[in-house]
Amino acid sequence: MRDLASLLADARATIARLTPEEAHASGRDGAVLVDVRSADEQQEQGVRIPGAVHHPLSVVLWRLDPLARETRVILICRHGYSSSLAAAQLREIGFDAADVVGGVEAWQTAGLPVEPL
Repeated sequence: MRDLASLLADARATIARLTPEEAHASGRDGAVLVDVRSADEQQEQGVRIPGAVHHPLSVVLWRLDPLARETRVILICRHGYSSSLAAAQLREIGFDAADVVGGVEAWQTAGLPVEPL
């Protein structure tokens, strides 16, 4: 039986992992930034990233399915765990998907733009 750590390691081996600064630059260059935090997580952190679309982890695959597969999709969550799993699943179905190392917390630490909820 696999544990969560090995599942996460396998997912991360298949995706690009971007620093918050790299993700921010990619968003300015046309990538779709997707926040996969739950509404509760967003409320707890009290911020959102300007321009990011919100599709919680439970529905992100279905919400992004209509996009063209060559669309660059960058996923972000609270710490960078859920976004890694989601990005790996999107890669499996043909997307150019990556995630943000450290999630929204690292984004804020880097001084990148956020908006209060």
